[in-house]
Amino acid sequence: MNVRRRLIPTAALTAVSALTLAATSACSASDTAGGNTAKFDVVTSFYPLTFLAESIGGKHAHVTSLTEPGQEPHDLEISARQTALLQESDAVLYLKNLQPSVDDAVAQSEVATKIDAASLTTLEEHGTEAGGHEEEADGDGHGHEEGEGEDGKDPHIWLDPVRYAEVAEGVGKAFEKADPDHAAAYRKNTAALVKRLDGLDDRFETGLRDTRSKVFLTTHAAFGYLAERYGLTQEAINGLDPESEPSAARIKELGKTAKTEGVTTVFYETLVSDRTARTLASDSGLRTDVLDPLEGITGKSRGKDYFQVMESNLKALRKALGAPGSK
Repeated sequence: MNVRRRLIPTAALTAVSALTLAATSACSASDTAGGNTAKFDVVTSFYPLTFLAESIGGKHAHVTSLTEPGQEPHDLEISARQTALLQESDAVLYLKNLQPSVDDAVAQSEVATKIDAASLTTLEEHGTEAGGHEEEADGDGHGHEEGEGEDGKDPHIWLDPVRYAEVAEGVGKAFEKADPDHAAAYRKNTAALVKRLDGLDDRFETGLRDTRSKVFLTTHAAFGYLAERYGLTQEAINGLDPESEPSAARIKELGKTAKTEGVTTVFYETLVSDRTARTLASDSGLRTDVLDPLEGITGKSRGKDYFQVMESNLKALRKALGAPGSK
């Protein structure tokens, strides 16, 4: 759709990084040469936002993700070719302060429509990390590391269906304004998506209401909003940075918590190493299972899209927390 044409630098043409979508309906970089198509061209920063853009844009939008399937989004460094594609897009959808290289590229670009998902809902601090790797948990037990998110705030808003729905509504309105010819379609698609998210919220609320335990252990402190929404307590081995190393004191503390709170399971995720989770589980006599922060979909994901993986997360939480009828 973008009618602005520029000469693309040689470096951009020779860059080896291929652009792929983080969702199954993705198109390759070769399909988006120059970022100009007959559709509303949207560049997204990583999977949760790609899923929103595709769901809301439908057949009228051409969506490309900057983060490849299986790539840890926190590690993303944008290539010259991706920067050129961003310049040629009609809109960019990103989450400020999650991926610094994306923030820099967006700030320097002339994209007409810049949508910051973090501005479409409320972000909170779910704790900070004090000195070294000692974590200081807040009242909900959310130990987090500073340095990610806005002023240390938790960026994982998509794991709370209610906040994710708020973001969806904001994205829908932005699409309507940027591409008014298809505003009715975007409005209809947004309403359908929000309805599905409302249903997911209902299933989580019902499914986690009467669990034997309310505490769960996970490697990556990504589930603060989810825990807060459904009356649970997240105890994380690492902070917001999934690659950070916990202190021996933190591991010991979590072992004690597991005993006192009746914890059965240590959760890990698919995009980072499970070594620390398995060590803690072995030392404490606990099981391990996957709780997916949904930062990307791969062949190892328990589902092909956001809703399928979230349903898998609900099933895993119900089993770990001892919900009635869980298997």
